Amino acid sequence: MYSHKAFPEEISAQFFPSILFDMTKTEHASLFSSIRFVWEALPLIGPYLESLLKSLHCHAINSRIPDGAMISKDVYIGYDCEIDPGVYIKGPAWIGDGCILRQGLFIKGNVIAGKGSFLGHASELKNCFLFNQAETPHFNYVGDSILGFKAHLGAGVILSNVRLDKMAIPVQDGVYSAETGLYKMGAFIGDGAQIGCNSVLNPGTVIGKNAVVFPLSRCRGIIESGAVIKESMF
Repeated sequence: MYSHKAFPEEISAQFFPSILFDMTKTEHASLFSSIRFVWEALPLIGPYLESLLKSLHCHAINSRIPDGAMISKDVYIGYDCEIDPGVYIKGPAWIGDGCILRQGLFIKGNVIAGKGSFLGHASELKNCFLFNQAETPHFNYVGDSILGFKAHLGAGVILSNVRLDKMAIPVQDGVYSAETGLYKMGAFIGDGAQIGCNSVLNPGTVIGKNAVVFPLSRCRGIIESGAVIKESMF
């Protein structure tokens, strides 16, 4: 059972955005400038995008859109992106330069994808932030989550973002708990972390930099930087 004691200061520092992510690997580091804990960025994505798109003084669509792709209003697409037929982007959304968007991708709004990100076949993204070169390549659900620089999801990885009892989602380990006040919150995956195929990360999971989660894992809580998880964590 969890004791629900608050995280002490020296442990809660692991939830600082600057600990999980290299802020030089995004054009949108200002999103994190006014927050302390990483989950506090999630409610800011929508307002940030609204302000950013309103301030644009350039053409919003800068890559070729093929027949069969559907792009709504309030969407920015950078240069040199590869976009397949069957992609559906509902704004607001920001797609950085050099991204790859495969057939069947559904972007549901409030999504920022950094330069060189791979958004793959039959994946769904909503209210999420991807640092440069993050990868969600095949059959992934990425809701209310943040992926760091070169973070990679294997095929079929699901970032679950709602508790079965619909209660607010804490971040917790076996001893401590941090209340977030959020009812929709997925995972925070640090730079270079690798999540194996068909794994499920429960709401509020925090994965440190360069951690590795083996395929078919079920995880929740906190996985330290560089850790290798070969068994499910409940």
